[in-house]
Amino acid sequence: MFPTSRINIAFVVAACVCVPAFAAAEKASIDTIDGRKVESVTIKHPSANVVIVFESGLRGTLEKWDKVLDAVSPNATVFAYNRPGYAQSDATDAPRDGATIVEQLRQVLKQKGLAPPYILVGHSLGGLYMQLFARRYPNEVQGIVLVDSLKPKMVKKPESLPLTTRIGKQLFFSGTVGREIDRIYDTGEIVAALPGIDHMPMIKLINAPKSATAIPVDFGAFNRDPATVAFVRGLYPNAKKVVVDSDHQIQSANPEVVATAIAEIIGSR
Repeated sequence: MFPTSRINIAFVVAACVCVPAFAAAEKASIDTIDGRKVESVTIKHPSANVVIVFESGLRGTLEKWDKVLDAVSPNATVFAYNRPGYAQSDATDAPRDGATIVEQLRQVLKQKGLAPPYILVGHSLGGLYMQLFARRYPNEVQGIVLVDSLKPKMVKKPESLPLTTRIGKQLFFSGTVGREIDRIYDTGEIVAALPGIDHMPMIKLINAPKSATAIPVDFGAFNRDPATVAFVRGLYPNAKKVVVDSDHQIQSANPEVVATAIAEIIGSR
């Protein structure tokens, strides 16, 4: 699908092996944006004409991207951050739906002086947020990498979740995480209602667990009915699909795969 830059991909793969890893948390800075502390890592490449923007999954923080940042930062400007209420980023009373999260992200990017075009990289729930970003602002986005991402309609309405799941959410997750869970369905509906992005370069990385124990627990939260399955399978027919022998945390377990996908999107211009 893409006019791949072999030099870029080879460079990125080699970087995964050869560049000493840094701890993203040690490189992180904390800025006050709109009266709220935001923890992030920005590594600017002086000649890069694209910014790689990373969005973590539910409960995920920016250090999960350490090895991927190592790999792609020699060839592009990179940005990773912690959403409100995660790690050192201040919590907020603003809604935790994807539309609000995307607008907050764009505000942070503006304050950090990181102008488009962007390559959006999202893991799990972060991938759903990145789909919303790309659909709402397609002119700002060069391409997208979905790392074992949620899709619209996959997760049930909050009131349809099993009682044990709702109790578990209250017992084991922070208030911020719980509020994000409660808005996953709504976020998916927003994404599904916006114009499609199948014209955009996209790579979907999907995990093929190494063992039965690596399969994420369902907790009764996912829609398995035929109509939903057909809808999800029909999304993004032009995207490149890569099945990875990994668990759900592909960016940690197989960072070279994520880095290679990003390099391929960089080479698609």
